[in-house]
Amino acid sequence: MAERVTLSKEHLAFGDLEEELVATRRVLESIPEDKFDWKPHEKSFSLGTLAFHVTNLLLWQQVSLTEDGFDLANSPPPETSGNLPGKDDLLKMFDAKAVALRAALAGTGEERLGEPWTLWHGENKIFTSPKADVLRRFGISHMVHHRGQLTLYLRLLDVPVPQTYGPTADEQ
Repeated sequence: MAERVTLSKEHLAFGDLEEELVATRRVLESIPEDKFDWKPHEKSFSLGTLAFHVTNLLLWQQVSLTEDGFDLANSPPPETSGNLPGKDDLLKMFDAKAVALRAALAGTGEERLGEPWTLWHGENKIFTSPKADVLRRFGISHMVHHRGQLTLYLRLLDVPVPQTYGPTADEQ
């Protein structure tokens, strides 16, 4: 019989973060750089823009832990296909942001996770929610959502889809 383990609230709420980071990096590694400009539809992000958005969501996650809010009016414009760095830079950015996120989470106690975090756009308050909720919903779940979009892009481009939660049809 397995030994009983006592888990912290952080582990119960965010114990999957490491696996999500590994799976996300695996998907980013699979993206063909020569298809960064490809879009499945005119209203969609390009493959490269979506990949960089996923990478930047790690900064959002870190900020949800280390700051008391964020003002969208002060954020830089998102990367677009025409000015994206290459895939090597994408992966380096992801790795650096993952290290910073892990450090921020390790340095955040349970009491801090319950503190309010506010998203602003200038003077307009968009919402206020506990830091833990912001990290989960607007950080981790948001990253997983867009990672799913990336796997669909890969399928449509006939690029083998890497494993996220288990083997894919390409690995069978």
